[in-house]
Amino acid sequence: MTTRPLGAQISHMLKARGVDVIFGIPGVHNVELYRGIEEAGITHVLSRHEQGAGFMADGYARATGRPGVCYTITGPGIVNALTALGQAQSDSVPVLSVSSCLNAADLGIGRARLHDMKDQAAAAEAVCGWSRTAQDAASAYALIDRALTEFACARPGARAIHVPIEVLQARADGFPARPAPAGPPPPHPDDIARAAAMLAGARRALFVFGGGARRAAGAARRVLDLSGGAAFTTMAGRGIIAPDHPRLFGGYLARPDAAAVFASADLVLCIGTELSETDLWRDSLGHGCPLIRVDIDPAELADDTRAELAIPGDAGAFLDGLAAALAPAAPGWSEAEVREARARWRAAADAERPGVLPAVEALRAALPADCTIFSDMTQFAYVATEVWDMPAPGLWHHPFGFGTLGYALPAAIGGKVGLPGRPVCAILGDYGFQYTVQELGTAVELGLPLPIVIWDNGKLKEIEDSMRRSQIAPNAVVARNPDFLALARAYGAAAAEPKGQGALKAALEAAFAAKGPTLIRLTPGAVG
Repeated sequence: MTTRPLGAQISHMLKARGVDVIFGIPGVHNVELYRGIEEAGITHVLSRHEQGAGFMADGYARATGRPGVCYTITGPGIVNALTALGQAQSDSVPVLSVSSCLNAADLGIGRARLHDMKDQAAAAEAVCGWSRTAQDAASAYALIDRALTEFACARPGARAIHVPIEVLQARADGFPARPAPAGPPPPHPDDIARAAAMLAGARRALFVFGGGARRAAGAARRVLDLSGGAAFTTMAGRGIIAPDHPRLFGGYLARPDAAAVFASADLVLCIGTELSETDLWRDSLGHGCPLIRVDIDPAELADDTRAELAIPGDAGAFLDGLAAALAPAAPGWSEAEVREARARWRAAADAERPGVLPAVEALRAALPADCTIFSDMTQFAYVATEVWDMPAPGLWHHPFGFGTLGYALPAAIGGKVGLPGRPVCAILGDYGFQYTVQELGTAVELGLPLPIVIWDNGKLKEIEDSMRRSQIAPNAVVARNPDFLALARAYGAAAAEPKGQGALKAALEAAFAAKGPTLIRLTPGAVG
C-alpha cells in the first residue's frame, strides 16, 4: 500500500469510495487535505464562505443522491459551516464535513492558538448526526466509512470528522478496502402483510408520502391506484404522485382544514415522513382512524404521532411488498371532492400572499418541466411549494427543517455541478440573496448556466405580515437594497429584469444557454 500524509490519503479514500467533487476553502490548518485532491482526480469547488461550501455540498447531494463533501479549517471555518450542516441534518441530506482541528497538546494549555476554540467537535455535534475527532489514520478511515455506510443504509444527515493538524501531516499507510455495499433495511414481511390486510379492509384510505419515499415513486403510484385511496405529499415528497392523478390532494398538507379530510378517512398511511412541525403547522393530522407509519429511522416511529402499526424499514421495499399483496379496489374518494379541496386551498394561498401567485404561474410556464429548483425562505417559495405540483420527485429543494435564509444560491451551484447537463434554477428573495451573494463569484468562476431568480418586494414581507397579524407595528422589515442588476454584472454575471411573461421566458432561455449565471429580478406585478 502507498504511504502518504494522511491528508492526502483522505482524498484518495474518498475518491475510491465514489466522491468526485469536494466543496471548500483551503487554509493553513487544513492544507494537507489539499495535497491529494488533484492526484486523486477529485474536482474541488472553491466557495467564497464556508457556509456556502456546506450549502453547495447539500445541493449536490440533493440533486445527485450521492453524498456531498466539504473541507473546512479549524475553528471559524467549521463554525461558519454549521448552519449548512444543521440544514442538511434537519432535511436528511447526506453531507460529510472534514475539518482540521488543533493538536491535542495545544488544547486549553498555555497561550492561545490560531483558530482556538473550547471544543470544536462539541460545537458540530449540536447540529450534526454525530461529530468525532480522529486521533490517528485508522480512526479517520473508520469514521469516513461509518458516515458513508450510514448514508446508504440509515437516515442520512450531516456528519462531521475533525483531524488534528499533526495527524493530517503524519505519513499514513493506505486505507482499507471498501466494505461490502449496504442498503437500507427492509421491513419485516409480517408487517407488510398486516398493512395490506388493514388497507384491504379500508374504504377511504389516505396516504401521506414524504421525502423518504421519493425514490419509490413507481411503487407509490401502483399502491395508490390499487388501493383506491387518496394522497397528500409533504413539500419534500412532491412529485412522488403524478400531478394529474385525480385523487391527489397535493402539497396542501399544512392547510388547517386539511384536518377535516383526515377526519373523513378510515385508514391513514404515512410513509417516509417525520410529520414535523414544518410538514403540518398544526398539532396533529386530524385523523380519528387507525394510522400506519413507515420510516427508516425507528426514533421517528416513537414520536407524539402514535401509530397502530409502526413499521421500521425502507419505504421503497415496503411499497413494493404492499403493491404485490394488494388486489384492485374501487376508489373511495370522489374526484370532485379532491378537485374542490385543491381549488379552495389554492385560492387561500393566493389570498394570504396577494400578488405572488401570478408570478409563480408565470415562472412555472416559462421553466422547463424537468428543471431542478432550489428555493430560499421567501414568500414566492411559500406559495410555489403549495400550488406548483412536480412531475417527478427530487425536482424542488427547499430548506424546510432548519429553515435558513441564504440557502438557494450556493445549493443551486452545488446542484448544477452535480447535474451539468440538466436545467437548474435558484429562486430566492431580495433579503435572503444577500446572505450568500458572494457565491455569485463561484458560479461565474465555474461558468455555470444558472438562472438566479430574485423576488424583490423590497422588504421582509413575510415578517411584516406576521407582525401585523400579531398586532405589532411593523419594525425592522425594510432594508435598502443594492442595484441587484449592477451587482450581478460586477461579479461578471449577466442580469435581466423582464416585464411580461414573454420577456421572462426569453430571459430564462438566454440564461440556460449562457456561459455563466444570470440574475433575473422579478418585482410584484412585473410578469403576472
